Order: sequence, then C-alpha cells, then structure tokens
Amino acid sequence: MCGIIGAVKRNTCVEDLINGLRHVEYRGYDSAGVSVHQGGVIHTIKREGCLDNLDQALKNNTLSGQTGIGHTRWATHGNPSSANAHPHATSLVSVVHNGIIENHLQIRDRLKAEGCVFSSDTDSEVIPHLISLYLALGYSCEAACQAAINDLHGSFALGILFKEAPDMLMAARRGSPLVIGKSKDAMYLGSDCIALSGLADDVLFMEEGDWAMIDSQQLELHDLNGATICRDFVENTALKHSTDKADHPHYMHKEIHEQPDAIRKTLFHTQQTLWDFPFDLKKTHRLHLIACGSSYYAAQVARYWFEHYAGLPVEVDIASEYRYRDPSLDDNDLALFISQSGETADTLAALHYTRLHGIPTVAMVNVTHSSMARDADFVLPLQAGPEIGVASTKAFTCQLAALANLAIRAAVVREHVSPREAYTLIASLACVPQTIEQIVQSEADYQRTATYLSSCRDAYFIGRGTSYPIAMEGALKLKEISYIHAEGYGAGELKHGPIALISENVPIIVIAPDDKLTDKTLSNMQEVTARGGRCILLTDAQVLNRLPHRPDHILQLPVSTPLSAPLLYAVALQLLAYYVARARGTNVDQPRNLAKSVTVE
Repeated sequence: MCGIIGAVKRNTCVEDLINGLRHVEYRGYDSAGVSVHQGGVIHTIKREGCLDNLDQALKNNTLSGQTGIGHTRWATHGNPSSANAHPHATSLVSVVHNGIIENHLQIRDRLKAEGCVFSSDTDSEVIPHLISLYLALGYSCEAACQAAINDLHGSFALGILFKEAPDMLMAARRGSPLVIGKSKDAMYLGSDCIALSGLADDVLFMEEGDWAMIDSQQLELHDLNGATICRDFVENTALKHSTDKADHPHYMHKEIHEQPDAIRKTLFHTQQTLWDFPFDLKKTHRLHLIACGSSYYAAQVARYWFEHYAGLPVEVDIASEYRYRDPSLDDNDLALFISQSGETADTLAALHYTRLHGIPTVAMVNVTHSSMARDADFVLPLQAGPEIGVASTKAFTCQLAALANLAIRAAVVREHVSPREAYTLIASLACVPQTIEQIVQSEADYQRTATYLSSCRDAYFIGRGTSYPIAMEGALKLKEISYIHAEGYGAGELKHGPIALISENVPIIVIAPDDKLTDKTLSNMQEVTARGGRCILLTDAQVLNRLPHRPDHILQLPVSTPLSAPLLYAVALQLLAYYVARARGTNVDQPRNLAKSVTVE
C-alpha cells in the first residue's frame, strides 16, 4: 500500500524523490520521508502526515545528494507518526519497504539479543538492522542483502541505500510490485509506472523474487535463484497520461467527469480485444468472478448479465476469502479477476491459486503492465487512464462497460440472443457516454441533495436486480469519503431487520430505474415513508410520471435500459457522495485510513 521511489543520478536527486512521491501519495499519506547519500553519510528526514509536511521540511534543508530513496506510508504495523515513518535507517544502511514482514517479532527478538536498539513499532525496521548485522559480520552489500532477504517471511518491495556505496541502490521484490526506470542520466525505482511519470522514459518490471543492483548508468538484475538475467525495458506509458487535476477541485471530481471518454475507449477497445478471446465460452460450465472492493460490486452486477443474457452460471467471490474456502473447481470453468491496479494482493493470490488448479484465467485490469496482467492467461485491458482519487469512479464504470461487452459476447456464442438482439444491447451501451454527460451537467441537483444528506450519521441504500450491487457500491462511496455509516441492501431485505433502524434521521437512498422490478422497489420505499423515514429517490421520468406520492428528495436521471442503468446510476451516486464529502469538509482524494492500491493481505 505504501509508495516507494529511488533515484541514482549524476546530479541532485532530492527534487526527483519528491516528484515521484507526489505521484504515489495515493498509496498512503500517513507519513513520508527520504534518505539521501551526502558527504559520506546517509541523511534521513521524515515527517508525520501528508507529503507537504516533508516537502516543507526539505525546503529548510540543504540536502543535495545524488543517490536517495523516498517513501509515503500507509500504516500497517505501528500508528502514523514520525518515528514509524520510512525510511528506517542505521548508520550503515537505509531502507524503504512496502509489504508486511510476517516474522518480524521473531527477528526483532533475535536482533535485540545482538544489541540492536529499535526506535519504531513497525515490522519494517527489522530490515535495516538485519542487513547491518550481516555487514558487521563482513558480508558485502550484496551478500548482506541476500542473507537478510532469506531471513524474511512475508511480502516486500525494498529500496536499499548503503553508506559504503554512495552511487548504488539495491532493489528486491517478493509479493509487492516494484519497477525500475531509466533516463539519459539516471536510474530509478518506483512502486509503479506512475511513480516514475516525468522521470523515467523506459521501465522494467521486476518479477517475483527478483533483486537488482542499480547505479546511474546500469542495472544488474538477478532472479530468485541468484542467476544474472536480462530483461527488456519498455516505454513508460504513464508519461502519456496527465496526472494533474487541471481545473477541477479534486482528482475525484476530474475522474467523474472523465468517464464518458474513458467508457467510450473501453467499449471500443474491449470489443476489439474480444476478437482474440482464446476461451470457448460455449463450453464454459461456470464463470468465477473474483475481486475486492468496488471491483467486487462490478462483478456482482455482471453476474446478473451473464446469467440473464448468456445463461452462463456465475459465482462471485471476494478475493480475500476465495482460496481459503477451498472452492470446487471444474476443468471447464473459467476465472476472471478484476482489479484497477492489477496489484491487489488478495486478488493476485486468488489468481495464482486458480492457476495452480489448472483453471484458465483472465485479468481485467486498468494497468496493463501490472503483475496480474503479466500472470494471467489473457488480459482484458480497461482504458480508464490513471485513477488518482482513492475512491474508484471511472475504473468502476469502465469495469462495468468491459464486463457488459463480455456478457454480450458470451450471449452470442452460447446462442442465447440473436445477432439483432446483440446489436440492440451494444447500441444501448454506445449511448452511455453521452447520457453520463447529461448527468454530470446536473451537478447542482446533487449538491442540493448532498446538503441534506451531509447532516446524517447513517444512511441505507436499496435496490433490486442490478441496482442491488449498485446500492452497495453507492454505500461504499459514501462511507469512504464522507465517513457517514452507510449500508447497501437488496430492497426486499429491509423487512428482515434493517427497517427497525429507520427514523427521520436515517435516510434511505432508493435506486429505482424503470425496469421489471421498479414497482417492488417503490413498494419498499413506501414501507419506509409509512414509518416516518425519509427517502432520496434516484429514478427517471417514466417512473416519476406514475408515482402517486413523491418523496422529499428526488434525483432524476435519463431513461435507461437494463444494461445501461448500472453505469448511469453509479455515476449519480458518485456525484452524491462527492458533494456530501465536500459539504462535510473531508479530504475527498485522500480519505482517512485508506489507500488506492491494497498490496498487502
């Protein structure tokens, strides 16, 4: 979850370290720090809180070394503080770490017995002490790192700076992503390509078990067994995408507005990619959809589509639970893994589990050079572009768009729909970007409704059919960025407990596009109002025209189809959550305790 940057240059590296950390602050913003080799020693400066605090400290300092590492932290072991901030250093070595060291307590006890004194509560601090121990025993920098790595259990991406090697960095990867970048006069480390945007022209993706020695001109790369290997650099495509907010107040606002274009690109690209789809969907007995967070709710929506349009049985699993329940797998099954980053630890582990059982795998990712994309049998790339805001917006709707395309493909292959019916479905998707443009033009309506919702402590979202997982996604968005407790329910489940909590201070957000289940959903809404509850209704003109009693708050959306409705209502709920968060004064792009990419289990 943490962000790593490293640089070996011919001139000062401090500015590059800060710029790299700016790009990956979405990975964590509990603390930040840098270590720089200068004047024969390692200088470390770190600060609790956001990167601006570190940047201010550096402006009052004269660091100007050519080799350095930086880190922005999402806390796992140890609370957010300056002491627990990375880099962690001894007199001999400084380390930045992303991951979790599972046996850190045992190693800490061992090191304490050797006289080591610890200054933090983190699992990561054992790493520099362990390396220093081996250095003190006479090991070379390379051998000391190798020995320390062999002692570590868990996951890690490491950037390591040595007092005795002022022009060199070491990098190591096990379980957590790490990228090496190069330019004309420098070499870099980064958690991902975005970290190296504007710094490295070309990048190399470290594979599982790789470790490397890096100076400003060259790279020495080794595999898990220590063998020297050669791997090609590729163009850093992150350079092609803007990562600034332009004229928008927040990244989330910008990314909501980018959805029409992103969905257009995703629809077109997915349709093209599916021409090369290598698996026979007609012979597929069961489709497994596996994901976490918002991606999991996208999978829940898609289950309705695959089963309704294609007659294809679907199981949807939370990735963190999937491999631990020993799922029953069949040779004719197909597994699809959904992730924005392609580095989500639980989803990646589930993919590896499935491959070990001989099941073909498909990765639907937004980052095409991610670990998941490289490890899967086939990739369905999204075209959302970089998503910096922690709360997913355009990646989620692009996932829905790509899944809808795949469902239509399955429906045609399995002969559950005619070519004419398929054309109608595709046409309904093609209208989505333009319709979303209409929705975002009505922001003032969402802002007004948000003023009411922002004063509430709790909220419930309800829907039926595909609107049920959209209700869960809407609840997730609201609690992620506004800190209002929110839950999403199938509308028919209200009577089985949640309705006991209804009062005038606990609103119900009702998602009711015009479909075969609308009247049942509206009946559930009436049950709420009859008990003094207040409702916010999201629906269209066709439903409103036949509604005898209107609730206090209405957000009217354009008329939709069963296939397009989830995308449209998702955008509406994003806008609502965004303006509630604005009204409550929270940090929209960096909500507390969260990070964009969950790279630890």
